Amino acid sequence: MRKASKRWFIVFVMPTLAAFSIAFLIPFFMGLYLSFCEFRTVSDARFVGIQNYIRAFSDNGDFINALWFTVKFTFVAVILINVIAFLLALMLTKRIRGTNLFRTVFFMPNLIGGIVLGYIWQLIINGILFNYGYSIISNSSFGYWGLVALSSWQMIGYMMIIYIAGIQNISNAILEAARVDGASPFRILRSIIIPSVMPSITICLFLTITNSFKLFDQNLALTAGAPSKQTQMLALDIYNTFYGRVGYEGVGQAKAVVFFVLVAVVALMQLYLTRSREVEN
Repeated sequence: MRKASKRWFIVFVMPTLAAFSIAFLIPFFMGLYLSFCEFRTVSDARFVGIQNYIRAFSDNGDFINALWFTVKFTFVAVILINVIAFLLALMLTKRIRGTNLFRTVFFMPNLIGGIVLGYIWQLIINGILFNYGYSIISNSSFGYWGLVALSSWQMIGYMMIIYIAGIQNISNAILEAARVDGASPFRILRSIIIPSVMPSITICLFLTITNSFKLFDQNLALTAGAPSKQTQMLALDIYNTFYGRVGYEGVGQAKAVVFFVLVAVVALMQLYLTRSREVEN
């Protein structure tokens, strides 16, 4: 049986491996090479060394500003999304009438496309700010908090479902034993619930961190980087560099490589730190 499985293993693996290579591995290594080249199309690439990386970090400070704005946004958004989603999950795992309805309503914003969501929130925020003589692009703070509100509203429901799954996996016998021993609700939360849902916390932190760093369509629709590129996040800056400036294709590709390394390092560090705190249920 094992010999037959080994004989046919390559047959079943090859289609997936070929698709993965064509769609990911080959473009990835080509993109890595092109980040060291000056090019208009792939066929006319000319190797220029690390010149593109130097230009990426020295070009009017746009990339550094976008990086700093993205880090600030990610820090606040990740905390807000996970704290609110966890609190909602705690409430919706109690015996409350209409729990399934509330879960559905909170999850629904995640089904709306980013571009559509961006324009919806632009109308909402501008509708409020116009009463005071402002718009969302009047001040970078408006755009910043608009992006935080938009991202939180979209992702909280998704993270809430993951936390609910983790909480429901906790044995009722353990919770009842803690209550019988006189443990307070806060003590149960800190000593039983949070350690038991650490796998869910790991997943939610990973998703929120990576999605926040990669935010693009919502940023494009809500502010498009205005005013004066002050609300431009990394993904939008890379897009504008690559497609908006002639002769800067290599610089845009270099920024994309730096972006990939940054997100990978942050995500792997987060996975290492949170997995080390996971416990067996």
